[in-house]
Parts: sequence; structure tokens; C-alpha cells
Amino acid sequence: MTRNVWEYFSTQNIVFGNGSIHNLDKLLKRFEAKNVFLITDQGIVQAGILKKVKEQLALHNYEVVVYDQAVPEPPISSVMEAFEFAKSQMETDVIIGLGGGSSIDLAKVVALLMEHGGHPRDYFEEGNVPGPVAPLIAIPTTAGTGSEVTSVAVVNDTENNIKVGISDNYLRPAVALLDPELTVGLPPYVTACSGIDALSHAIESYTAKDFKHIDAEGTILFQGAFPITDALAEKAIELIVNNLTIAVQQGSNIEARGNMMLGSLLAGLAFSNAGNALAHAAAYPIGGLVNSPHGEVTGLLMAYVMRYNVATSKDKMVKIAKIFDLDRDDKTTTELAYAAADAVLNLLEEIGLPTKLSQLGIKEANLEEIADKSLSIERLIRNNPRVPRKDSLMKLLKEAY
Repeated sequence: MTRNVWEYFSTQNIVFGNGSIHNLDKLLKRFEAKNVFLITDQGIVQAGILKKVKEQLALHNYEVVVYDQAVPEPPISSVMEAFEFAKSQMETDVIIGLGGGSSIDLAKVVALLMEHGGHPRDYFEEGNVPGPVAPLIAIPTTAGTGSEVTSVAVVNDTENNIKVGISDNYLRPAVALLDPELTVGLPPYVTACSGIDALSHAIESYTAKDFKHIDAEGTILFQGAFPITDALAEKAIELIVNNLTIAVQQGSNIEARGNMMLGSLLAGLAFSNAGNALAHAAAYPIGGLVNSPHGEVTGLLMAYVMRYNVATSKDKMVKIAKIFDLDRDDKTTTELAYAAADAVLNLLEEIGLPTKLSQLGIKEANLEEIADKSLSIERLIRNNPRVPRKDSLMKLLKEAY
């Protein structure tokens, strides 16, 4: 089938810039808010970032209740605990998600349950959210997931050993407030993992199957690549490639931090419309088996997936190679396309992240289970420009092992 129409969705309001946290009162006034439920994690508390945000809220006399027990890749039990805590408190006018992708994802699911009730499992997969969620302001403190503008929240279904995405355009926060100054205290490892995740989002949406050739009926969230997502993703790749190593090595470099945050934002806007693909599909079951950050897993897989996709995405791979400054007259286009994948592996080494699954603690015996579970995630698999089959995916995983 040929799909003839694409649609672009975005967060309603994006506020970006150094010191933009000072706009919080103006934003809350739009919601006529008095009572704020703020979701964050202990790392944000210890880094002093929560204090800065609470000072802004105290200046303007907001009633604030804080839940600061968000954990990486929130398990369903953590989601329910936060939701029950929110219900036991005052009336909530606005929810603020402050932190990395996990805190913002947790805030999204709590905003969903506050408005519609039920259990996270009621909303698993795509298009199961019945209407708008509670008003949500997302304030990211990492440059990575793009969760502040995306339609996806990832939770860990620990009973079934897999991370699951709840995906719906209603999940996009009402406001994304991005202040690069909030990322200055981020440790190098967190900067590396979140930054390489943003690069994976940008590359996967850029090289996704063209929207006309996505094999799916009806309305779909991840539509494949189209002109707006291509433009956003290409700019995101450029910003991240040119700034990630500097942001990791020079944590106080505010220009590199700002460029990374912008790159992550653009990648989030791209992939939440075009969609992720095979690297993310394989990252979900791997994430259920080992305790590695999501970005570390997707970043590791990205180069191998790029190699896998060269035959179907050569033109775009060559453009990525040029962004990496690999445009050499002595290479064929195929060699340049493979060189783009190698450049991503080199980048992983530069920022101190693993390049093999065995380094994460994956066993060779796990590879078949990873392949089977990856192939079952249809909304991501159908986006991959080369249609994965079990045998070819096993070969890819063995190369990455």
C-alpha cells in the first residue's frame, strides 16, 4: 500500500534558552495554576537543581508537593507509587516533570492516570490514550531522550522482563522548558549516555523508511521519514556530532551544553513523528536483561544497525558521513556509507561507552530471545528501512556481541 499523507505533531509550547527557568511563573499563569505536583529524582535533589526550581515557585507563592523518588526506566510499581502519592495530596493543577527522560516519562504516565485512571498496562503500545492528559510542564536536565516533546513514555514491565512504550500524541507535555544551564552539573557518563541516545533518535528518524512505504493500516503514530522530520534530524545529527565529545570532556562548556540540548530537542521532534526503528526495538529486550541506561544500549546498537541498513539507505548514510567530515574523494558511496557507521563506533570510544553487547553483561545465549522480542515490536520494526528477518537480525546481534 502507498500512504499519501503525513501529519506533523509537536508539543504546544517550547521555551528554550539559558535562564529560561525564570519563565516558569508566566507559564503556570497560563494554566491558572496554584497547586503544583513536581516529580523528580534524588540525583536532581543532590545536584541542587530541585532547589533552583522550588525557589522560582516559592517566589510566586505556588503550593508545591514534591515526589523525588523517580528511578531510571521506571518500573510499573514505581509509577503506581507516584500516582497513589499524587492522589493522596492536594488538588493538582499542573504536574512538572523535572530531570532526565525517566522522571519526565514518569510524570507523563502519572498525568495520564490522574486524568483517566486505571493501570499503566491499560495503555501499553500505541494509540490507547483516550484524550488529553493532565497539564504537564517538562523541564529536562539532560540532553538525551527528547521526552519533553515526545509522544512516548517508557516503563519497565518487570514481570515480563521488557521495557514497554506507551505511545500517543496526547502524551506530549503541554510545555517543554529547556534551560541548558540546568545540565552543567551532569556527570560525564550521564552526558555520554544521554547524548548518544539523542544521536540514535536523530539517525533512526533520518534513515527511517519513507512515510509512503510504511506498511500499516489507519492512523499511526510513527509515520516514517517525511520532509520536516528529515530537516530536524539532519540538523540534530550535526549539532550532536559537533558537540557531544566536548560536552562530555568539558562539562562546564555552556555552549556545547546548549547545542546538545538543542540537538536532543530537534531529535525528539523528529523521532516522535517519524519513529525509531531497529536499534530501539532491540534495545527494549536488552534493557530488560541488563541494568544499563537506555542510551548506552541504543548507542551501542546504532552503528551495527547502520551497517545493516546501508543497502537501503545509502544516500542518507553518505550525508551522515559528510556531517562527520568523512567526505573523501577516494571512497565509493558504499564505502562512505559504511564509514558513517564506523564513525559512530569511534564516537562511542571517544566518550567512553562500550561498543560490544558482551561488555554490558549480555550472554550469547540471550541473543535469540533478544531477536524474537525485537521482531515482535511492530511499530518500530516496520520503520526500519531494511525489513529485519530472524536470521539476518541474529547475524547483526552476533556482530554486536
